Amino acid sequence: MKTIFIKTEYIKLQDLLKFANLVESGGAAKECIQAGAVAVNGEVCSMRGKKIRPGDDICFQMQHYTVAYEN
Repeated sequence: MKTIFIKTEYIKLQDLLKFANLVESGGAAKECIQAGAVAVNGEVCSMRGKKIRPGDDICFQMQHYTVAYEN
């Protein structure tokens, strides 16, 4: 599991995919999310604006990521 560090209270799912360089663009993030290719805490999520907070588990392309606050 890889950790993605953020400085804010939360990050939107589509922004997380871009921020972590998992997709090349916002359009690609939108397509992946709407296609059901992203799971949040074990459930497929189709909401691009889903608020991802520290401790959440994101699964994308068979890899798991978690979010934590940057110190």
